[in-house]
Amino acid sequence: MNKKSLIYFLVAGILVLIFFMVKAVFDQPGIEDMKAGFKEVAKYRNANNTGPVQRIYIVSVKDSIWKEMEDYGNLMPHTKYGNTKVYFFMQNGNIPNTLQPGAINFDPSFNKACIALFEKSAMSQSAFNKYPF
Repeated sequence: MNKKSLIYFLVAGILVLIFFMVKAVFDQPGIEDMKAGFKEVAKYRNANNTGPVQRIYIVSVKDSIWKEMEDYGNLMPHTKYGNTKVYFFMQNGNIPNTLQPGAINFDPSFNKACIALFEKSAMSQSAFNKYPF
């Protein structure tokens, strides 16, 4: 094999490798691939960019697929030393549409309708609780 054909062979191999790497990047599963039918109803993020960032989400679901709810929570944005909470409610149930910061994030009358809570703490410890209230 001469030097020119070896170079062509290596370039072709590198191009095939780059193609498969790019394909793998764009074929990652996302929220739209999940079957539970997630819809974000409300969200809150405090304006503090220098200290702990608190993110709170209320999400409605068509079906209570626990594993997908936990995966959805892991896909939500999280800031180092911040806190992220995702409350899940059934789509046709009683759902709050306003949030406030602190320990109690919505009106307690909605507690019975909450089917799950995903929380990622300041040290990136995640917890998923079914029927948290």
